[in-house]
Amino acid sequence: METTIENLKYPIGKFNWPKEINADLITECISVIEKFPSHIKSETENLTNEELAYIYRPEGWNIRQVVHHCADSHSNAFTRFKLALTEDKPTIKPYLENLWALLPDVTNAPIEWSLEIIDGLHKRWVLLMRNMNDEDWKNCFIHPEHSRELKLESVVALYAWHCRHHLAHVKQALKFKGKFD
Repeated sequence: METTIENLKYPIGKFNWPKEINADLITECISVIEKFPSHIKSETENLTNEELAYIYRPEGWNIRQVVHHCADSHSNAFTRFKLALTEDKPTIKPYLENLWALLPDVTNAPIEWSLEIIDGLHKRWVLLMRNMNDEDWKNCFIHPEHSRELKLESVVALYAWHCRHHLAHVKQALKFKGKFD
């Protein structure tokens, strides 16, 4: 595969909203989300500080930032699920993930802290999703940046992709040892 910026940015391809949603797709997405904590931990738990500083593409985040970003992003996703399940079409609050990635709790904190968050959060999130009924999956929230309603049955696919996307970033950073010429 050619190492263009686009390929480095999206090693598994860009996310495409599913055209058809069914129980099998939802089950598969939940499984990806369930397995993510063990996958990200096995890729990162024994890395040195030097390796945690590897970037996955030119001008991209380093592995430390990617791990902390996943904790931040998935915490927001879990909250959005809960809002959609308890409120009528809530408008969610976006956040500036690129600026969050520059805060000291991301640039300086050990990744173990976020790995613990991801582990516990994903357990709760999976429990929640496995107990949702067909009607619950139709619930939605409004994302102001997309100016439309996003149904949970589609959002679960987005976050399954998000798990695979950032796991691929970590693997890519390690493969290239953070060096791109």
